[in-house]
Amino acid sequence: MRTTGKFLWALPPVLALAVLFLYPLALVVQESLAPGAYADVFASAAFRDALGTTVWLAVAATVGCLVLGFVLALIIAFVPFPGGKAVAKFIDVFLSFPSFLITLALLFLYGTVGMANGVWTDLTGAEPGSGPFQFLTTPWGVLLAEITYFTPFVMRPLLAAFSQLETAQLEVAASLGAGPGRIVRRVILPEALPALAAGGSLVLVMCLNEFGIVLFTGAKGVTTLPMLVYSKAILESDYAAACVVAVVNVAISVGLYSLYRGVSRRVGA
Repeated sequence: MRTTGKFLWALPPVLALAVLFLYPLALVVQESLAPGAYADVFASAAFRDALGTTVWLAVAATVGCLVLGFVLALIIAFVPFPGGKAVAKFIDVFLSFPSFLITLALLFLYGTVGMANGVWTDLTGAEPGSGPFQFLTTPWGVLLAEITYFTPFVMRPLLAAFSQLETAQLEVAASLGAGPGRIVRRVILPEALPALAAGGSLVLVMCLNEFGIVLFTGAKGVTTLPMLVYSKAILESDYAAACVVAVVNVAISVGLYSLYRGVSRRVGA
């Protein structure tokens, strides 16, 4: 009876998962199996370029988020300054922001007719829109937007890990003559590795699947796998090719998540 009861309780969420996720995914996989679809997509230069762009943007953004997030989390956690607690709470609020909102803010600042170029044209008398800040529609602009948006996803687990770190360890290390750099390397960084692995893997997977940032920056020369799916499905109505690219994107994301789970078990995260 208990086994039957557990089965009945588990049945509704399993059915909901099957209807809302597994069935649509199965349709995508089925559509991707059209004759010659995989061969055509893999042979196209557009797919290879999109795959390379997606990987290097995701890896570069993840590295940038890890470095910047670690430094900012160190400052918030261990450097007393007015408003430190408010900044830590704002990190939680920032996580709820949509990615396009951050991109729009960067457009207002560094866009072709943004504030930075506006100040430049006011000071020099140059033509509107001819300022020096033209990088936002390039891959570097997309990279900046992704680092800006995803860094708090690294900071949140780091701040949680730092809050559990015994301050006595830091005091003992300082009393033994260790400088700030050595304390960070020998005491803080080892404790932060599981949090860095968790935040970094999350950022990597999210960057691989990011669509809104690339779209809203207007970077026409930057085509990632999600953008290629959109282009094939919406603009070209080539649904078989779009499904092939989507399956590849999902496979990469699941593979990276599986790798993360294996690494996290080894480090005890």
